[in-house]
Amino acid sequence: MTTISPLLLAQSNQWRSEVSAYFVDSEREDVNDLQRDGATAVVDLAAEFASGGHGRNRALVAQVIGRLSDIQVRDFALGVHDDQSLDNYWAMWRYLIRIAPAGYVAPLATLVAAIAYEKGESAIADQALARAFEDDARYSLALLLHRVFAAGWPKEAFASMRVELHPKVCAGIFMS
Repeated sequence: MTTISPLLLAQSNQWRSEVSAYFVDSEREDVNDLQRDGATAVVDLAAEFASGGHGRNRALVAQVIGRLSDIQVRDFALGVHDDQSLDNYWAMWRYLIRIAPAGYVAPLATLVAAIAYEKGESAIADQALARAFEDDARYSLALLLHRVFAAGWPKEAFASMRVELHPKVCAGIFMS
């Protein structure tokens, strides 16, 4: 059974400080550098998960969770997986949502919801959206996903949209 309930670490003040050190302020002059840092960290952590590391690098885990505060990093994360890496990213996002401190849950919850929807796991998708709304009732991607799910959009159409968007997100992060 898949669970996305928070673990005790999510409530730790020290952990919150570690994650918050990687928060992306969109007003900073170096925001694009922080976005590149976040996107690279997502790929690095996925490689660690693929090799069985499962989040042993605490600083890298904090970096990914914190950098996902940026919409471009979150959108990069939404489209970074392919059919071969899907299960690895699925496991990673499900782990990270469980340890994300309050204020950092919504981006991860929407990633979990989107993949769950594509995998046909509607119960997990709904649970993840509930966690996103609990963290931030006006989180834009959660609102969009709620409409997509309610409209019964075919999962293939959603996946296609995600795949089409990813190169544009990458260009914005890495070509700026």
